[in-house]
Amino acid sequence: MNGADSLVKCMEMEGTEVLFGYPGVAICPFFDSLRKSSIKPILVRQEQNAAHAASGYARMTGKAGVCVVTSGPGATNLITGIATAYADSIPLICITG
Repeated sequence: MNGADSLVKCMEMEGTEVLFGYPGVAICPFFDSLRKSSIKPILVRQEQNAAHAASGYARMTGKAGVCVVTSGPGATNLITGIATAYADSIPLICITG
C-alpha cells in the first residue's frame, strides 16, 4: 500500500462516492489507485471545471464536493472555483498532486 492507496481508502471510509478531476503526471498514482475503488471519477476538460463541478455536486447533495488535479498550473486553475465555493460556504475538498 502506498500513499495514494491510503488516501483513496480514507476517502472511501468517509463516504466519498464521486470526484471530479483532471489527471496529470504528478497525480497519476492517485488515479491508478482509484481503479481499485468504488469511487466514481468524473473527468473534466480543464481543472477549473473540476472545482465548479464539485461545487455543484456539493450544492445538490449536501455532501462535500471533491476535486483532484495535478500540481502546478493544474492547482492554480482551481482557484476561481475554490473562491466561489468559499464565498458561498460550499464544502469543497481539493487535492493536488
